[in-house]
Amino acid sequence: MSRAARAGSAGARFAGWLLPGAVLAATLAAWEAFVALSGTPAYVLPAPSRVLRTLAADWPVLAPALGVTLRLTLAGFASAAAGGVLMGVALTRSRWAELAFSPYAVILQVTPLVAIAPILVIYAGVTATVYLSVFLVAFFPVLAATMAGLRAADPALSDLFRLYRATPAQRLFQLELPSAAPFIAAGVRTAGGLSLIGAVVAEFVAGAGGAGSGLAYRIVEASYRLNVPRLFASVLLICVAGLLIYAIVSVACAALVRRWRPQGG
Repeated sequence: MSRAARAGSAGARFAGWLLPGAVLAATLAAWEAFVALSGTPAYVLPAPSRVLRTLAADWPVLAPALGVTLRLTLAGFASAAAGGVLMGVALTRSRWAELAFSPYAVILQVTPLVAIAPILVIYAGVTATVYLSVFLVAFFPVLAATMAGLRAADPALSDLFRLYRATPAQRLFQLELPSAAPFIAAGVRTAGGLSLIGAVVAEFVAGAGGAGSGLAYRIVEASYRLNVPRLFASVLLICVAGLLIYAIVSVACAALVRRWRPQGG
């Protein structure tokens, strides 16, 4: 790559960070100015500075709730990612297995979480319901991406492996999984974004409360008490947590693709 091309690429990456940051800063400044000039009370619309002060003041309450939500989110997401890949491999090995089990995966995907969660609470309890809800919303994207990727292997390379009498394990680890890596990475990124949504929705539906509750309970609590600054602070934490999860998963998926992509792919 030439020096000019490298400079252009670096400039594009810098602009990719600078422009969203500038838009965010302008939005927050306009929000702050509007609240200050209009005299809007904090229980109607708190200024960004008030939200940050509330976040700092209420951190001893919000931090444990964030920890509960993140712990269940990450546990459910990790299980869904591993289970989706393993199930995808299993279903592509056997046409009969795919015909038998794929419809159930689709049914779980299209059934609204708010309809399943109350049933899960009855039999599994609140904590397990949040974990299972995260697993359910994150499992299908990984499963579908894995199956699509395993079937996208180059037909010419498949014939070559067949010609040299490669074992099923050799075909899987040397041909199909490397070819499927970009598909799996896309599915895992999608699942990572859905995981936190599933956890928060499940906490709302399950009605988790008390000292071991997650951020959803703190949002409901703040809403009932008209503590709007804490409500905004809780939502801010969810947004930041979601961005961090997405960034970490994206970096991990990029490393996976570099590790498994076939030479010349």
